[in-house]
Amino acid sequence: MSLRSRLSIATAAGLLAAAAAVTPAAAAHDDWDPTGGNGNHHHDPSGGNGDDHGKPLFKGVVTANTLALRSAPNRGSQIIRHAHKGDIVSIFCKTGGETVKGNPLWYLLTDGTWAWGAARYIDNIGPAPRWC
Repeated sequence: MSLRSRLSIATAAGLLAAAAAVTPAAAAHDDWDPTGGNGNHHHDPSGGNGDDHGKPLFKGVVTANTLALRSAPNRGSQIIRHAHKGDIVSIFCKTGGETVKGNPLWYLLTDGTWAWGAARYIDNIGPAPRWC
């Protein structure tokens, strides 16, 4: 495993640990500035990035019949919960992880619990999520 992959996973683990101390409502109002600090917030009716109303920054729809959501971006990590085909999920960010059917990306989801889902089975609604 490359140093970049290990650093991404370590960063993601830190995010998950910090998230454990945050309630889901507080997580929806994080301090991340999607404008990059320029203050040009805009409302995206698709649920994409940049609104100031506590909505998730990014959304996706689950395409697998049942998708195991995990504690780390790999198939060997603990299953936290499951999502089902057609579920709309809130995506915080994306990172590289174990490749699943040709796709190495994983999404950190914020729906009630913070968990990782393989991007291979989540189609973006609106813009692609930012990198973790």
